[in-house]
This record gives sequence, C-alpha cells and structure tokens, in this order.
Amino acid sequence: MDVLRITTSGSVDDGKSTLIGRLLFDTKSITQDKMEALTAASKRKGLDFTDLSLLTDGLIAEREQGITIDVAHIYFSTPNRKYIIADTPGHFEYTRNMVTGASTAQVSLILIDARKGIVEQTYRHFFIACMLRIPHLVVCINKMDLVEYDEARFNQIHEDFQQLLKGSFYEDKEVKFIPISSLYGENVVTKTEKISWYKSQPLLEFLEEIELDTTDRQHPARFPVQYVIRPKTEQHHDFRGFAGKVASGSFHVGAEIVSLPNGQRSKIKSIEKFEQQLDAAHATESVVITLEDEIDISRGNLLVTPDNIPEGRKELVAQICWMDQQKLSAGKTYLLVHGANRIKAKVQQLHHVVEVTTNRIEEKTEMGLNDIGKITLKTAQPVFADAYQANPANGTFILVDEFSNATVAVGFVD
Repeated sequence: MDVLRITTSGSVDDGKSTLIGRLLFDTKSITQDKMEALTAASKRKGLDFTDLSLLTDGLIAEREQGITIDVAHIYFSTPNRKYIIADTPGHFEYTRNMVTGASTAQVSLILIDARKGIVEQTYRHFFIACMLRIPHLVVCINKMDLVEYDEARFNQIHEDFQQLLKGSFYEDKEVKFIPISSLYGENVVTKTEKISWYKSQPLLEFLEEIELDTTDRQHPARFPVQYVIRPKTEQHHDFRGFAGKVASGSFHVGAEIVSLPNGQRSKIKSIEKFEQQLDAAHATESVVITLEDEIDISRGNLLVTPDNIPEGRKELVAQICWMDQQKLSAGKTYLLVHGANRIKAKVQQLHHVVEVTTNRIEEKTEMGLNDIGKITLKTAQPVFADAYQANPANGTFILVDEFSNATVAVGFVD
C-alpha cells in the first residue's frame, strides 16, 4: 500500500487542525478511548460540541492558546492508501516549522478562511510550496458555513488565487480548489447538499486519486554511503558492503558506478535488502551494495553512475530559510551538512532577502529568524550536490552552528 505525504498550511484559525481531526473522525481512525477523552476535553473548554482540533494540538501550550506551535505528524489510512499529514503552524514566527514539515510532502494543502480570503500567510505558505517544488497543490476554501455556502464568495477567492499562480511553479500544473466546512464535515470526506453548486470531488476522494510522483526514479542515480559493513565473523570475513538509502535514480547489478570524491570506478556485484538479493534498487530504498573491486569507499562517499556525475563545488549559491535567533551575515562560518558529510562553510555573500508577500527582492546585510533569501557559501571541501530544481533529493543541505550544534538554516542549491 502506498503512502501519500501531505502538509497542511494556512493562517491562524483557518482550521487546519480541525480539518485533520475531521479526516480522522470521518474515516473512523479514532479509537473509542481517544474519542471519549476528546469529548471530555471539549467539555472542559466549555464547548457544546466535540473540538476535533484537539486531536492534533497535542502540546499543553497549544491547547491553552488554541494555536498550533509544533509540527504534528498524523497517520491514518483508507482501503486505498496510507496518509501522513504534517499539521504545520500558521504563525509567521513558526515559518521554520512549516518549511520542516513540508520538506518531504507530495501534496501541499493550503487552507483559506472563506470570510477573510487570501491573507499575508497565504502568500508565505504558497511561496514555500513553490520553493520546495511540492508536486501537488490543493486549495481548500474553509468555513463556508460562515458565508452561508456562497458560491460567489468561493469564485472570488478562486479568482484571486489565480493571480498568484501566474509565473509560479504551479502555473502549468493542475491546482484543485475545494469549498469545505471542516467543523461540520461538509465536502471533506463526502459530498454535501449544502454545497450542491460544487460539482467536483470532495477532498478525500481527490486525495485518493492523486498519482504518486515517481520522478525520483528518473532523476540521476545518487547513493550516499551511510555505513561500511565488514562483519567480524569467519563465515563472512571477506564481505564488504556499503549500506545506505538510494536518494534518487536507480542502480542495477552489473552496472558501472563511480565513487566520489576519489572518482574510482567499479561494477555492482550485488544489491541486498534484508538478505534478499535484488536486481535493482530504486529511489527511497535502503539497501546494501557490494562491488566487484576493492576500491576505497567510506561513510560520506557518494556512488553515482558514469553517465551523470555531479560537479564537486567549493562554492555554492543557494536559497535558504534562516531558523536561528542569531542573525546571519557575510563572513560567518557554519558546518554544512549534506548527506553524511559535515563540511566547514563560510558565508561569502548575502545576495538578498525575499519579501514573500509581494515576491519583492530586498537587499539586506543580515537575515533574521524565518527570513528566506539567497547566499553564496565557500566550503572547505567539494560538495557533490545537484541543483535542487534538477534533483531535489541531492540538492538540499542544512547549516549547523559548530558551537551550539543547533540547526540554523535549511538550504536549496541553485
């Protein structure tokens, strides 16, 4: 059974947590004891209905304030597929959490309050979805019950959003617009007579039919070596395998490979997965590869195919989201983590910061918390990264403060 990863985003009180709670409730993914606890918690809040948002707002601070602070991952399934939903915060100050939650998503689900329409955070979340190149975009116009299920209001928001799509990553892609009321479950799992003018599918039905993106297999073959396996047993004394997860592309038994950074070549002797012999390994599969020749390979090396070898760059231009209270400025040094490698890197230049609500570029000398902008990094050793646009799986990195060991930025290679 395949897995669909979804990130939900929207401004504060647009109903993200309630929508997820509704999906869990209507698909009967909530146990009886959890439902009883939910009803009791709703009564303690003085509510005369069951507040489904409490299912995902698990932190005490979230429940007290009625907002989402941390990224919550929610799991449920239908007979067709499994779902993992990242419930991300709507506040500006938690933009970094939104980027983190969306980083592995296949679907970006943006909620818009039917009363308010497009607001500042809508622009921000749409910009992040474009930056991460999330394959599918779904726009849910929520709280339709508060505008009396008015078709004209839905059409107005739809038209306003079309202006955002122009010139964006999604301009030539199908973007789904769905009117819903997550509080009452209208058009979430089943169609409703209250929105009879909407002739298309409800949300879950649309999600069920999304075809999973398989472009990772079509991207260049990349296999970051995580661990060298050398069993200390007499039976396997001469075994030498390389364990890792195929980041992108495919590897086949008998095919030639190149090990980076040393450039040595060999052929794949075997591919093993839980003692099962495979003919090939594809993107996202964790396997052990053995080679026909004894070449020098260690943790952090990158196995690729000779038809597409990434250039080792000691200067990287990248778009980053800054995640630290301490501001970034040119001249500062950090540890760049790409795959299993940690490489010293210096910020050579801060090109600009993007004002995401207007898509305007601003020249600044510093980047603050939650800012998104472009920088140039100088690294102590070559980094064998692809451009994020060409191969997302091998085009990302994080920056780490070498003294506090805190992650301060996530980057996307140009």
